[in-house]
Amino acid sequence: MAYSEKLAERINSILKGKRGIVQKKMFGGICYMYKDKMSVGIVKDDLMIRVLPEKYDEYLKKPHVRKMDFTGKPLKGFLYVGSQGIKTERQLSKWIDVGLEFAVKSPPKKISKKTTKKAVKKASHKKKSGA
Repeated sequence: MAYSEKLAERINSILKGKRGIVQKKMFGGICYMYKDKMSVGIVKDDLMIRVLPEKYDEYLKKPHVRKMDFTGKPLKGFLYVGSQGIKTERQLSKWIDVGLEFAVKSPPKKISKKTTKKAVKKASHKKKSGA
């Protein structure tokens, strides 16, 4: 088990009825995407959250929160919240709101030229094949 299924059930319960949420396997766990941006996720037993850059240091000071550094180098804008920090549904819901805030308020993703070229090529291939 790469991630806590119990935590996934809790998150699913909180997000139930929220339109636009998509689950995706990522970082060896599961992530919840909103507006095409990762908002929260689960890696092992930890809640992984995306935070706005201007709030990163503020949230890092909270109990049971640490930098996300599974590669040995912390990823700015990503934090882990340990199980002690999400014991109650209220605590978990609060952290989910932090992740959703990132997805709503952060600027749109920049699309690289390489990605754009792939999309154009794929679309033209579909036209030719009649798909």
